[in-house]
Amino acid sequence: MVIMPRGIHLFFYTIILTSFSNLSAKESKKEVEQTGELKSEIKAYILHHLQDSHDFNLLSYKDKTTNEKVNIGMPLPVILWDDGLKVFSSSKLKHGKNVVSSGDNHYKLYHGKIYRTDAQGTITYDEHHHPTNAMPIDFSITKNVISILFTALLMFVLFRGLAQSYKKNGMIAKGVGRFFEPIVLYVRDEIAIPNIGEKHHRRFMGYLLTLFFFIWFLNLLGLTPLGINVTGNIAITFCLALITFVITTLVGKKYYWKHIFWMPGVPWPMKIILAPIELLGLIIKPFSLMIRLYANISAGHIVLMSLIALIFIFKNWIGSSLSFILAFSISIIEILVALLQAYIFTVLSALYFGFAVEEHDENIDH
Repeated sequence: MVIMPRGIHLFFYTIILTSFSNLSAKESKKEVEQTGELKSEIKAYILHHLQDSHDFNLLSYKDKTTNEKVNIGMPLPVILWDDGLKVFSSSKLKHGKNVVSSGDNHYKLYHGKIYRTDAQGTITYDEHHHPTNAMPIDFSITKNVISILFTALLMFVLFRGLAQSYKKNGMIAKGVGRFFEPIVLYVRDEIAIPNIGEKHHRRFMGYLLTLFFFIWFLNLLGLTPLGINVTGNIAITFCLALITFVITTLVGKKYYWKHIFWMPGVPWPMKIILAPIELLGLIIKPFSLMIRLYANISAGHIVLMSLIALIFIFKNWIGSSLSFILAFSISIIEILVALLQAYIFTVLSALYFGFAVEEHDENIDH
C-alpha cells in the first residue's frame, strides 16, 4: 500500500472536484440553453395559435434526419388580388419556407401575412424592422373563415330543424331541439324582455339569438385541438360590436337622443358639459363589448396553453402532473367562460337596444 502525504490527497481531491464541477457547469449551461430554446418555441407556438392562419395546423414534429420542423394539417385556398386574381393552395407556401410564383409575381408568407417579393423571397425592412414589401389584397379562406362558415351552417341546420319540429308536432320540440328550446326561451324571457321591454323585444330576438349562439359555438370550437381562436381575434369582436352599435344608432328614438345631446331637467350650462361626455359614451359602449370578449377569450387560451407547455418544461412526474391537473381544471372553467361571454355580450347588446327604444311620457314632471 502506498501512503501519500495529506497535501497530495488534497491536491487530487481538488482536481477531481474541479473536473466534476466543470462538467456539471457545462451540463447546466447546456440545459439552460435547451430550456431557453424550448421556451422561445413555446412562446412562438402560442402566438401562432392566437393568430389566424392560412391552414389548419394539427401538430408538428422535428425530423431527426433533416432537423427540420414538419407540420401536419390541412391546407386552405389562398386567394389574392394583385394585378388580377391569384389562387393557389397554402401548402405551396410551406409556412413561409417557400416562395410561390403566380404569373409574373412572387409571394411569401411572413408572420401570418403574404407579401409580394422576388424569386429569392427577399423581405425588406424599415428602421423599425417592419416589412416594406407590397401586400396584395388577401381574400383567402383562412381557418377563422372556415370556422365562421361552419358555425353558421351548424346554426342553420339546428334551428331550421327546431322550427320544423315545432311546425310538425304542434309547437313541441323534438330531437336535439329539446336541448336548445329552453335556451331560446331563456334568451327571450330573461334577456330580451327585461332589458328591451315586452312591446319591442320581438324586433331584436333574431339578432340576439344569433349573437348568443354564434359566440357560444365559436368559443366552444376554440377549446378543441383544432387551434381555432375566432372570438380571440379583435377583428371579429370589432365587427360584432359594430353591428350592435349600428342597430342601436338606427333604432334610437327621440327620447334616447335627447338624453344624449340635451338632457331634460338639467341646467343648460351642465347640458353643454355633459353632451360631449354622453356622445363619447356612444363609442365607449361598443368598444367595451369588443375588448371584453377579445381579452377574456385570448387570456383563457394563453393561460391554458401555457399550463400545457409547463408539462414539457418540467419533464418530471410531479411538475408535469400538477401542470396537467391545472390545465384540465382551467379547461373546465373555460367551458363555463365560453357560455358566460356569450351571455354577457348578448345581455349588454339587449340593454343598449332597450335604452334606444325606451318610451317616455313627456307629461311626467322631472
